[in-house]
Amino acid sequence: MSEKSKFPLSAQIGVAMALGLLLGPVLGKAAGPFGEIATLVIQMIKAVAAPLMFLSILSAILKTDVRLSGGLRMIGFAILNGLLALGLGMLISNSLQPGAVMRVELENGLASRSATGPDYAGKKIDFLKTLVSHVPESTAKPFVENAVIGIVLLALLFGFGLRKVKREQEAKGETSFKVVDDGVSILLSSTEHVLGWIIRLVPLAVFGVVAKTVGERGYSPFVSLGLYVAVGVLGLVLHVAIVYQAWILFYSRLGLRNFWRAAREPVIYAAGANSSLATLPITLRALDRLGVSKASSTLGACVGTNLNNDGIILYEGMAVLFVAQASGLDLSLGQQFAAAGICMIAAMGVAGVPEAGFISLALVLNTVGLPIEVLPLLLSVDWVVARARSVTNVLSDMVLSILVDGPRVGAMVTSDTSSAREGV
Repeated sequence: MSEKSKFPLSAQIGVAMALGLLLGPVLGKAAGPFGEIATLVIQMIKAVAAPLMFLSILSAILKTDVRLSGGLRMIGFAILNGLLALGLGMLISNSLQPGAVMRVELENGLASRSATGPDYAGKKIDFLKTLVSHVPESTAKPFVENAVIGIVLLALLFGFGLRKVKREQEAKGETSFKVVDDGVSILLSSTEHVLGWIIRLVPLAVFGVVAKTVGERGYSPFVSLGLYVAVGVLGLVLHVAIVYQAWILFYSRLGLRNFWRAAREPVIYAAGANSSLATLPITLRALDRLGVSKASSTLGACVGTNLNNDGIILYEGMAVLFVAQASGLDLSLGQQFAAAGICMIAAMGVAGVPEAGFISLALVLNTVGLPIEVLPLLLSVDWVVARARSVTNVLSDMVLSILVDGPRVGAMVTSDTSSAREGV
């Protein structure tokens, strides 16, 4: 449901959570069946997430038309920022161990590891072997198993194959490929609508999982959920304060005051709309005021939207370790790096839709074999973290566009500047 409605989704979730907290103690263990609602919503999200990721990548490949130099610069900066975000999220999660608190509280509530996938404890993970194991044996298998790597590989292969055919037909003056182009766009839009309908069930799912948790185990699990939210928001704030401001101050030489004056409007809108994609027109207007070229802003904020999701990347790196800690799984450094690589791939594959970070997190946990029993609880507070993710992603779009544009020479650009520099 749109945040522009009279009763926005965030308000619905807040009411649902309050009702769950109030009715849970009254219902006691009788609230248990309500928890199945959250499980059902998670399953539906996973079902739609795979085709959404495939179609998003396919559409991005077909519609992207940029110069090689600008494209490589955008990809390089996007990957670097993503790695910094992922490293920061993992560092904070390893240092503060927020999942350890949840582990104590849920040790009797989680299902056995054998029922949730392969047990990480005591295993050594070879990332290359892990990658090879996810190379699809058929086109259907990755979608059936919700395997992120396989879905991305298929999307890349079919995407570039279709792109090749499109270019060949354009060279011949043929237009028959437009049917395929339009078909991909229609399928992507339809999938986004389906996901939107499922997202409308989130308040009901939040009520169910909160009522069940409080009814069966009291209010103690929400102490660790508060820590989970605090750690996630802390990581996102530090990434913005350290990484982005360092780029602005030392590389672009744009001036922090000028940047934040222009960024204020898109930040406020992103926090309300909970979507970096919905904020895009305002983001582009802010970049124009900063004097960033049209080519650079289009490349960084529009074309790079599927690559440039630092908020989701950092969140997933933190959340994966939180789930492992809550499940009593002690991941080695190599195992963490393997999971981190999959987080990067997943975050770059799905974006621009509500709860994109939570959707891709469900796929990541499924792919690496971590338990998903704690996901419904995380869903109950994700609406808070989601806004911090959206704000970070909008700032990421702005910073990437500025980095692609290159460092400024001479005087600082004022926020009233409306002229654009030359293209990338």
